[in-house]
Amino acid sequence: MTPATGRHTGARTLSHPSFLSGLTASAKKLIIQSAELRKFPSNSVIVNTGDQASRLFLLRKGKVKYYRVTKKGDEVLLWWVSPGEVFGIAALGPSLSRYIGTAEAVDDCELLVWSRKKIRQLAAMHDQLSQNALAILLHYLSEYADRLVGLVSETAEHRLAHALLRLGNRAGRVRPEGVEVAITNEHLSSLADVGAFTASRQLKQWEREGILQKGRGKILIISPESFVND
Repeated sequence: MTPATGRHTGARTLSHPSFLSGLTASAKKLIIQSAELRKFPSNSVIVNTGDQASRLFLLRKGKVKYYRVTKKGDEVLLWWVSPGEVFGIAALGPSLSRYIGTAEAVDDCELLVWSRKKIRQLAAMHDQLSQNALAILLHYLSEYADRLVGLVSETAEHRLAHALLRLGNRAGRVRPEGVEVAITNEHLSSLADVGAFTASRQLKQWEREGILQKGRGKILIISPESFVND
């Protein structure tokens, strides 16, 4: 295996910024109690690309894929939403805008949902919410910039390694054997902008080399240091 070179963001990226960080316990309680708790079954669409951004969502349980569909009907995965993360931040904007992607439940999901009116009222009361939303948007922008640079400067192997490491840092579960990431080959390949066949072949190679272990809808990263050249 050729270690990934160039950008090392995958190994060092900090966790995704929290929408409720920096708030007092009482403020967090008020904000959470102001939300509507909603459940979405697996494969159900939560919002569609182009819909008016009238709601902000915080995922409590499950996984959500956020994507766009090309003119040919192919999905381009923009973000893999994990518990604790938000989407629909456009609802906080001063003017009514639209969602830039489609959010779909990958498995049974539970979300906290705020109407645009309510979340803007809460942000007016707690400036920290707006600061956190900005931090999250900047985090997304940084991730998308990394992907764009990767498309023109990295091999498919490197892009796949970086995508897997970023996901492990952001949403992985620490196990005695390594870090477990709940994602399928298909979704990982889309997130890394790599063909599904190429991703499957590369993951099998890394598994043979003992760098990771594949399961059904899960990948256990055993040796993350093997992905990068420190």
